[in-house]
Amino acid sequence: MDDTGGPGTDELLDLAVGRLGGGRREGQHRMAAAVAEAIEGGEHLLVQAGTGTGKSLGYLVPAVRHAVCAEERVIVSTATLALQRQVITRDLPLVAEAVAPQLPRAPRIALLKGWHNYACLHKIAGGYPQDEPTLFDLPGAEPAGAAEHPRPERTGAAALGEQVVRARAWAEETGTGDRDDLVPGVSDRAWRQVSVTSLECLGQKCPLLEDCFPERARATAREADVVVTNHAMLGIAASGSPGVLPEHEVLVVDEAHELSDRVTAAATVDLSVPALEHAVRLARRQGAARTEVLDDAIAAFGTVVTNLPAERFPDGLPDAARDVVAAVRDAARGVLSDLKPEPGAGPGAPADTGMKVAQSTMLQVFEIAERMAGDPTGHDVLWCSRPGEGGSWTGDGVSRLHAAPLAVSGLIRTHLLTERTGVFTSATLALGGTFDPLARSLGLDAAEAPWRGEDVGSPFDYPRQGILYIAKHLPTPGRDAATEHQLDEIAALVEASGGRTLGLFSSRRAALAATEALRERLDVPVLCQGDDQLPTLVRQFADDPATCLFGTLSLWQGVDVPGPACQLVLIDRIPFPRPDDPVKSARARAVEAAGGNGFMQVSATHAALLLAQGAGRLIRSTDDRGVVAVLDPRLATARYGSFLTRSMPDFWQTTDRTVALAALERLVALG
Repeated sequence: MDDTGGPGTDELLDLAVGRLGGGRREGQHRMAAAVAEAIEGGEHLLVQAGTGTGKSLGYLVPAVRHAVCAEERVIVSTATLALQRQVITRDLPLVAEAVAPQLPRAPRIALLKGWHNYACLHKIAGGYPQDEPTLFDLPGAEPAGAAEHPRPERTGAAALGEQVVRARAWAEETGTGDRDDLVPGVSDRAWRQVSVTSLECLGQKCPLLEDCFPERARATAREADVVVTNHAMLGIAASGSPGVLPEHEVLVVDEAHELSDRVTAAATVDLSVPALEHAVRLARRQGAARTEVLDDAIAAFGTVVTNLPAERFPDGLPDAARDVVAAVRDAARGVLSDLKPEPGAGPGAPADTGMKVAQSTMLQVFEIAERMAGDPTGHDVLWCSRPGEGGSWTGDGVSRLHAAPLAVSGLIRTHLLTERTGVFTSATLALGGTFDPLARSLGLDAAEAPWRGEDVGSPFDYPRQGILYIAKHLPTPGRDAATEHQLDEIAALVEASGGRTLGLFSSRRAALAATEALRERLDVPVLCQGDDQLPTLVRQFADDPATCLFGTLSLWQGVDVPGPACQLVLIDRIPFPRPDDPVKSARARAVEAAGGNGFMQVSATHAALLLAQGAGRLIRSTDDRGVVAVLDPRLATARYGSFLTRSMPDFWQTTDRTVALAALERLVALG
């Protein structure tokens, strides 16, 4: 019992863990107590909870207790759909059921996603034009979160039609309209035929408003005590659309190390000729009279952008680019004034919905062009990507202008944390032994947003369970995908471990080079990211201990393979951001201009976070043993090396190759 006479967090956590069939974990109880104290005291909290702590229950129990007892809504956000599904289908219902008898009433819970994640009954009923692809059918354009859905292999028109028919039939039966409930799933292109974006939605004018799936989800969320959502939604809210979330007093962010990047992604926009031509086609179909002016502006835009270098523009767009973007903006404004519904088009009619889609698409063009053509304020990073040049190449043959926020800490502080309490948790929050780097990225500071950090530890004994081997004798990695020295080292390590290797590489080119070399040198199966869908590859890797899995960024985070299948984690080099990354390089320059160390605050922090996440793939249970091998000597020799190693799990460290090989051979002998 607490001092108010109600049940205490400690007592409720024991009930929830008991319902799950688990035992007491001290780190989990420390976490729950810290979360409860932060929420009740109105102080922002960064709480690092290592793998195996049980952090979901560590924050859900105090969140549910506070939401019901204090009548203050709590929003819980996750970065991945996998964790979102776990929280809403298993962890949160379990907590709600276990603690309900001890609370004044049963907790009300809800799930909330972006508009595009729900089927649109009006579109399915023929209320939208079907002969024109949406804006998101254009190369490189996707709504936030779309890439997290499993994608069926690309198929022809017949298979696409079959998927659309199946999605339509499902929409007539489902009670949620949630894309995740459609099993097996359909391709993004098929899903777009049965859904709309929030900008395309007719809102109160829709004749099927009472049956609208996203409206129902939002109505349920407005009545819930705890609402589960995702970082993409937080990104939209932080970008200036706070109304996408119901009113709430507490925000709990799981996988908080990813929030800054998700907010950046949500606030990043681009302009390309295909997108502009698409917008003008939609407008012309609705009878807009001044599209010729926009046609001319698009032609001039295409000529200029095609000849721009693939680089960042630190002083704003070059004059010629600013002029053509301004011309697009002015022409789009004129077309927008022409886009008005016909007097005879009733609410919800195809003509009305066609007009809505045209208006929303042209409004996006206008707002993006206005943002890019405005006076350079330093708030945005502007750059050009061209096919075949630079690290920002999109791969679809289209030249683009991009704009991204120079910093998102202010957006997070202003739109997500003002007048509410934030709890941020992850297995990786303390970088270089301090919470300061992550706190800065989240807009937390002692003056405007007081906070505290707490590391509740991990149930794993990292020094006894794992070895960090730094290949100090290797040359410093250069521009080559993989050197012969590295390939020799990889082959020796993989052979000693009998396969059982997760290879984390800094580029796809390096992963492919290592895959090809090992397939020739060793008699162990080597899977490479891209051979199949990632869940399939991870499953194959987990099922056969002799198998290796090599890949890039997707494997550095989220892969959970406990047991003997993963006893060696290979990291080819320190994962600094690419030198031509426009946003990271601009942020480093801004830090330096303010008198700080841009390399440490941006590049080293980025690398520390990925190293911590990558090394964390090794030990996933108390029985796991193994080696993390980093093939970059700078981790042992450079001045910043200690900052990076302090960010990683506290493994026993060595630079002795024979020690690492012998340890792996012993693990193989033990079976």
